[in-house]
Amino acid sequence: MDRSTEETSFSTAQASGSAVPAKPVVPATGGSGYSATLSGRLVAPDSLPPGFTVQIATSMPSDAGDQRPGVAVACSELIPLLSATRLTGTPSAMAAATLGYDGDPDDFWVGTEVLRTYADDGARRAMTDLRTVIARCPTVASSGQVVGGSYRFAAAPGPPLGDDSVHVSCSMTSGADTLECDSVLVRTGTTLVVVQEQGNKPGGHRHLTPLAEAALRRYRSTGTT
Repeated sequence: MDRSTEETSFSTAQASGSAVPAKPVVPATGGSGYSATLSGRLVAPDSLPPGFTVQIATSMPSDAGDQRPGVAVACSELIPLLSATRLTGTPSAMAAATLGYDGDPDDFWVGTEVLRTYADDGARRAMTDLRTVIARCPTVASSGQVVGGSYRFAAAPGPPLGDDSVHVSCSMTSGADTLECDSVLVRTGTTLVVVQEQGNKPGGHRHLTPLAEAALRRYRSTGTT
């Protein structure tokens, strides 16, 4: 699984542990792809239920650019696109954060939020391409670290948020073990608000809709677009 959190470097900003957690510190500068302005519009701990932490990413992998979900590309090469870890097109700016939830000491949950803004119709095209590639490759045999396992993907209508939304069901199976990597993507104008869980036990997708709602509120309340 192409997990963007393994390719990003993070600030040390976390919830303070006080009754009202402090907002994460947004570094003024960062690596390739980092936008301090857009990072300031990521969800903050004080707008989330108790137990969540936020770490702002200062660099992140680029998206897939002009790569199209055509039949000439093997499904096994499209796992980052199928799982919505990457999307087609090139955003004009991106921002990301790792989200953690330790409300259950026996089942720590990890996810991400990614904001992508586009100068054109890229957000709409990325959503269309995502649905197209999942329809073509709903099941993919895994390789590398998960030999003998498989990935399963499905796209369904997401929560009634923004101008369009999709819930990507994503699971990784190896033997008797199954981990979830679901995502909820919300398009609002020329921006995509994406929340994703990162290899959690089945049932972890229950956090995605409230996180998407909080992320969209935060994005809209901190700017005009």
